[in-house]
Amino acid sequence: MDYAQLLVFLTLISALVLFMWGRLRHDVVAAICLLFLVVVGQIPAAEAFIGFGHPAVITVAMVLIVSKSLEKSGLIDVVGKQMLKAGNSKFLQILLFTMLVTVASAFMNNVGALAILMPVAIHVARSTGHSPSLILMPIAFGSLLGGMTTMIGTPPNIIIATMRAEEMGEPFGMFDFSPVGVFVALIGVAFITLIGWRFIPIREANTSEKERFKIDEYITEVILTEESILIGEKVAEVNKISKSAASLLGIIRSHRQIHAPGPQEIFREGDILILEADSDELKAFVENSKSKLVGDEELEKDVDVSDEITMIEVVVMADSPLLDQTASNTRMRSRYGVNLLAVARKDKKIHRRIDHVRFQTGDVLLLQGKKDQLNVTISDMGFLPLADRGFTIGEPRRILLSMGIFVSSILLVVGGLLEVQVAFTIAALLMVITNVLPVKEIYTSIDWPVIVLLGAMIPVGTALETSGGADLIADQILGLGGNLPVWIILAIVLVVTMCLSDLINNAATAVLMVPIGITLAKSMEVSADPFLMAIAVGASCAFLTPIGHQSNTLVMGPGGYKFSDYWRMGLPLQIIIIVISVPTILYFWPH
Repeated sequence: MDYAQLLVFLTLISALVLFMWGRLRHDVVAAICLLFLVVVGQIPAAEAFIGFGHPAVITVAMVLIVSKSLEKSGLIDVVGKQMLKAGNSKFLQILLFTMLVTVASAFMNNVGALAILMPVAIHVARSTGHSPSLILMPIAFGSLLGGMTTMIGTPPNIIIATMRAEEMGEPFGMFDFSPVGVFVALIGVAFITLIGWRFIPIREANTSEKERFKIDEYITEVILTEESILIGEKVAEVNKISKSAASLLGIIRSHRQIHAPGPQEIFREGDILILEADSDELKAFVENSKSKLVGDEELEKDVDVSDEITMIEVVVMADSPLLDQTASNTRMRSRYGVNLLAVARKDKKIHRRIDHVRFQTGDVLLLQGKKDQLNVTISDMGFLPLADRGFTIGEPRRILLSMGIFVSSILLVVGGLLEVQVAFTIAALLMVITNVLPVKEIYTSIDWPVIVLLGAMIPVGTALETSGGADLIADQILGLGGNLPVWIILAIVLVVTMCLSDLINNAATAVLMVPIGITLAKSMEVSADPFLMAIAVGASCAFLTPIGHQSNTLVMGPGGYKFSDYWRMGLPLQIIIIVISVPTILYFWPH
């Protein structure tokens, strides 16, 4: 291994560690890696930002705009409205919702498709007395399966298609992924709906559709006012007096936090109690102890008597402008007119004041605000309401117009008249010109962290190839495999890609794996297409963890899932996909 290869390998290993660590956002990690390789001379300074003009990056951005336009048109809402007629059968609900999100994800952003249908699925499940946990993971997995079926279904497919053009002079077409992708998706959906959902733990279920969606572990703050019956009582008596099972995590007194207060500690007026409780326990605690939610007290000072104040539970979306921000530094109350009352995060405990908790994708928040303004405010903050939000039924003219523009762009690409990045740029502009998508939402509809990630990682992937790093990795794989047949090497590539996509962003996985796949094919003197297809399938199979894909993260809080719940259904699903994908790939893309 020479000096250049060593630098690239150290950079990639560091990137993988930082991606899995999760403390730095993936776009920041990618930018660090890019700039490091520029500084050490492995990427020419003049080519440092060439990735941002790469056709794959432009295509991903334009597809996201077109996808948001289809969402705004009300097309999926019209279909979703019919899902309320799914009946009481768990099997039928899981089948219909999973199929719908799978089909929708083939042509629009899979996180967007999931976000539209998730509140509907929760409403249908709860109105029929079933646990939402039984349906949310299946539709999250369905969104991943649907993405692999077309070139525009998921960013990795766009990356693979355009990188093939650089290597072979011609990209994959719009539906070149479909023969393998559709077959794998059908088998995957069949497994999920017939068998897989039975492996999912049932977290909770209420029979009343009027009851609010429950979250098991809210962290919230309650202040002891002069009316509170807890004043003067010992901590040991807190549950007996409040008649609640809420857990006391700490006390804030005179701006000083007392962690894990002792049982003999005496409550005082003005104490702020940090509690862990579900929504029912929280309500019981506040009512029985005659205390007040901290946010509740603050908001009531600023509203007129005529204003109706309400609470709503929301989940933080992946494209929220408040991501990695806190209620404090975003001035949530003064800027948006809402109070943060509580936070729930399933994968770890929260030990900070709630107004200093940095929001992460999938966090469930309890917000309070004016009823007539909450819907607009929640949308501006990039949150998804978990209550029955009704449907935004688009005008038939707008639905037909958006579908006409979308289908026309696909036909232009399939017919070879325009490159995909040009066709979808035109489609995005037409969506805005015809007012299907408001002008102000052009840039908010783009997932900028993914764009920065791709723009930064593409030169890094090129450095892996030009430094000889990809050749070295390919030689190691072939050396370990000896004279193994192509199908075994193909399976290894598929499994490695799956493992990476379970841990890091799938777009980054594709950027790193494509040079290795192409180099392997050259070394074996076979076609690169089967390897590229294996990478495409593997990049869309992040089923083992909640961090591999935004869809998995998004359902974690609302579904009440633990980190370990995903592999219960995800592991057998991935094994099935490995078994059926390799022969299917070799059938449609012989080496």
